[in-house]
Amino acid sequence: MKIVFTPDWFLGADIFIELFSFAILSLFFILSIKNYKMSRNKNSFFLGVGFLLIAFAEIFTILTKLVLYYDTSFTQQVGQMIVTYNIVKSVDIFYYIGFFLHKFFTLMGLYIIYKIPSKKGTAEDFVLVVFFIILSSLFSNIFFYIFHITALLMIGLIISSYREVYRKNKSKNTNLLVISFGLLALSHIIFIMSNLNVLYVIGQSIQLVSYIILLVLIIRITKHGKKKKPQ
Repeated sequence: MKIVFTPDWFLGADIFIELFSFAILSLFFILSIKNYKMSRNKNSFFLGVGFLLIAFAEIFTILTKLVLYYDTSFTQQVGQMIVTYNIVKSVDIFYYIGFFLHKFFTLMGLYIIYKIPSKKGTAEDFVLVVFFIILSSLFSNIFFYIFHITALLMIGLIISSYREVYRKNKSKNTNLLVISFGLLALSHIIFIMSNLNVLYVIGQSIQLVSYIILLVLIIRITKHGKKKKPQ
């Protein structure tokens, strides 16, 4: 059973959006690590790690979709009999693992980004969160909307946390980050109803816009990177 709602005419664009997202998330990771090396601010390091995990998630979904989008059946004629070999079952394991890793790394990345501006929790809290993330990722193979609801809740917590940060520093960069996550939250709301192909396309398009805003943020930070107190 394959839960892929991408219309046939949108397949190429779908992969392109995933590749673009991976590139932007990777750039944000590199920028965060550079800032960490200059400032030794652990928040920059963990922010980079969070975005790197989401970048890994994009790679896994790209690889999985590439396999699923190819024709996985062939027909061979044996005498008067036509034997159809369907190798979909042989890629089922790859499918489940690929999408599980996509969901797991996405949720882990969002959780790390959420925890940065908030108070540190205990090791027990972290283990408990990881456990529920694994459960959410596993059950999402059966009920796809569980992943999107979980991601939506985490993004909501991220927006709430970084709005508090924005109230304190009044940084335009922080505000852009909040806007980007706001659009990302909207895309997940639409993905919950993505059994309708048109809504899936709209959700992917909104997600693309959110990452374009993230690209603008990267450009702004790079442009002002030589300031003594980079935002």
